[in-house]
Amino acid sequence: MLVINVKEGESIERALKRYKRKHSSTGVVRKLRKDRYHTKPTEAKRRMNEKAAYVQGLRQAEQE
Repeated sequence: MLVINVKEGESIERALKRYKRKHSSTGVVRKLRKDRYHTKPTEAKRRMNEKAAYVQGLRQAEQE
């Protein structure tokens, strides 16, 4: 659980900004979205290979 202590004279907006920064750095939402559906390991590996090929193609096109 995240605890954000509001300091004397600190605005609520500033405290909310600190909370949002801490919350996003923990990766809670990212993990929830990732775990929403089960992906077979072979499917995950295939997607990773497709992404790597795409990025490699972009880099080669940039060098030419």
